[in-house]
Amino acid sequence: MSAQRAPSSAVTSFVVASRYLPVYIALLLLVIVASIWAPATLSGVALRAIAPYGAVLGIAALGQMLVIMTGGIDLSVPGTMSLAAVITVGVGDGSNEHIWVAVATALVAATVVGLANGILIGGLKLNALIVTLAVGLVVVGVVNRYGSTFPVQSPVPTGLSDWVSTRILGVSPVFWIGVGLTLVLIVALRYTAVGRRFQAVGANPVASHVAGLRVSLTQILVYVVSAVFYAIAGVTLAGLLRTPGVAVGTTYLLGPIAAVVIGGASLTGGLASPTSTFAAAIFLTGLNQMLRTMGLPTALQFVVFGLVIIGGMLVSGDRIIRGVEQVLRERKPEAMGHGP
Repeated sequence: MSAQRAPSSAVTSFVVASRYLPVYIALLLLVIVASIWAPATLSGVALRAIAPYGAVLGIAALGQMLVIMTGGIDLSVPGTMSLAAVITVGVGDGSNEHIWVAVATALVAATVVGLANGILIGGLKLNALIVTLAVGLVVVGVVNRYGSTFPVQSPVPTGLSDWVSTRILGVSPVFWIGVGLTLVLIVALRYTAVGRRFQAVGANPVASHVAGLRVSLTQILVYVVSAVFYAIAGVTLAGLLRTPGVAVGTTYLLGPIAAVVIGGASLTGGLASPTSTFAAAIFLTGLNQMLRTMGLPTALQFVVFGLVIIGGMLVSGDRIIRGVEQVLRERKPEAMGHGP
């Protein structure tokens, strides 16, 4: 009996793990290509510059990953990040004494945005794509209105910008924040009841409801938690840029989604890996830096970036799982035919 279970368990582990391989293959290919055509991308200076911005994308992608795990999608990321960044400037008012008040206010504001998304989607069962797009537009309007109340290009408190510019083990603290949040999610999803609930609801909301799980409350909670991740990304990005504008989060609409897809998450919900998602964000940031180093025209950079995202969809985790399962099904009859 145990002899039969062991192979089954090993095969299951292999099938699940196979969905996360493409991102690491992509990172390896990126290093090989960069070492040949753009070696400057792999220099210490370049890597130290890439790390914090890759972490910002990674933090936002981790929040998006939680939403996608529950079968949803969040298009309010740019607005929420911009809101957090602008609040850091406005409430911070250039004073180091106001840093923590500004950060706390940004997190609370993001929580309200996430709560609005969660209630509309989890509570009222409205379409996630439309709701988050609409809420994101409302937030952008609020950001523009609030941003007009203080001078353009106002800086964040110098204490914040100086801190994110320091080095811990040779890298900006922003990178280590991203690594820390990744580890927190790994532990939470694997060892806590709430984390396992996120996965269960995403994999099968109907079965979860029958099993007694509060599906609506879980969906509301996941949008709130993800919004907090976007706020952290927005605050750290504001510190890196020093003088963020009201549209600072605009470029983070598709990037987090692409990182989640390339990271092997199931777009139908349930399965995702924080480690692979963060690695995919680093890959996308490194790819962008390599294209800039190679001197490609902006238009061509967009083309390459788009093709990479399409490639990520073609080798997405769901497609890999189906392919591996098909191979195993075809091999099983052959093995039975050769049996005694």
